[in-house]
Amino acid sequence: METPFKIWDPSKGIQLGPVTLHFYSLMFVFAFGFGYILMLRIFKIDNVNQKYLEPLFTWTLIGTILGARLGHVIFYQPELFKEDFWSVFLPISTKNGFKFTGFSGLASHGATIALIFTTLYYSFKIIKKNPFWVYDRIGIVVALGGAFVRIGNFFNSEIVGKAVDPNSPLAILFPQQSSEYGPTVPRYPGQLLEAAGYFLLFILLWVLYRKTNKKYQQGWLFGLFFIILWAVRFFVEFLKEPQGDEFIQIGGLNTGQVLSIPFMIAGVVIMIVSKKFKITQAENEKPE
Repeated sequence: METPFKIWDPSKGIQLGPVTLHFYSLMFVFAFGFGYILMLRIFKIDNVNQKYLEPLFTWTLIGTILGARLGHVIFYQPELFKEDFWSVFLPISTKNGFKFTGFSGLASHGATIALIFTTLYYSFKIIKKNPFWVYDRIGIVVALGGAFVRIGNFFNSEIVGKAVDPNSPLAILFPQQSSEYGPTVPRYPGQLLEAAGYFLLFILLWVLYRKTNKKYQQGWLFGLFFIILWAVRFFVEFLKEPQGDEFIQIGGLNTGQVLSIPFMIAGVVIMIVSKKFKITQAENEKPE
């Protein structure tokens, strides 16, 4: 008998001899690969010397991976600092014998906080531009990268949604889901809903960057990015199962939602103060 819901039970990756290229890892490659290509295009549009692209890529990679990992452990699995310390910083587990696990357990809130600081360093010490100029452009790239990461979560059957009526057009069964999410029943595809939101945000930011003068109001695009990105995260959380232990819960909101609120408020503040950082087209495209 045919089920009314879809079943998502993919292979874990592409077998390359003795090595398996996991789809989750491949999505990270896509995120940084397309991000690099996109930022190269942006640098050409803004007449910025391409020598500044490699250090931006390096610091963004460091901030994303390290910040996301630390964010997950601090907000969702703080017990790892005592139970399996090295797994916090390395893609291994030593809890039940040595095991290579790959990088898993990554939190976007932690990645964002780390990227704020690595980008500040890059802005003041390397490219020597107003940090908001850099943030405006990184926001475009991060929105696209976030969509790829959530698609990777979909391949991994993780960050699944709450149980849903099997007859719902959104109902998907994840046979590979972890037992931490509860019984294996049809659920909302929370990962895809979040990915769709991020992809639409990327399109919006790219159109505003290319077709309007908002990129000359330094910080405006970044503020908008913060508001919409974290609003997407906030509302999709209503349909998602908790990730690990809920470190913070206020008024029925889970950790992901509570942590998203300050970022949305920050986005509003940044858009307001961006009026003080307007530049002309000539200043923006001044050769480096």
